[in-house]
Amino acid sequence: MHVAGAVGRPGVYQLPQGSRIHDAISAAGGALPNGEPDRLNLAAEIDDGARIAVPRQGEPMEEGAGAGPVAQASLTQGGRTTGSRSASGAAKVNLNTASAQELAQLPRVGPVLAQRIVEYREQHGRFSSPEDLDGVPGIGPKMLESLLPLVSV
Repeated sequence: MHVAGAVGRPGVYQLPQGSRIHDAISAAGGALPNGEPDRLNLAAEIDDGARIAVPRQGEPMEEGAGAGPVAQASLTQGGRTTGSRSASGAAKVNLNTASAQELAQLPRVGPVLAQRIVEYREQHGRFSSPEDLDGVPGIGPKMLESLLPLVSV
């Protein structure tokens, strides 16, 4: 992964599968005194090819990255931002990296359905498209239609 921004040694690092954003920041020499790593979800698991940018104090998040859940915190994978933006400009929630707590923030989802989404992901593997949500118990056609503009993979 590529670690950039307010870190001691920006660059490309190879970390074991299952590493977290805090591991990548540590590998890059830690956050600088003017860095704000807490604006990132330090517990989020990162995939190969990810880019993590630690913002500086007062600096806006990078384009395509919101201050919201999980990967929206300046984390990109494979050249695409994992936390893309919806038509309204709000950051989308990545179904493959979001926690149950983050998923529960989606309209009409709540903690029970959010946990079902996480369990479905754990049992069936990563979502290949947002439409895969239709396999989650409790998500019908109308719910799926309302969630599609708010989620990404």
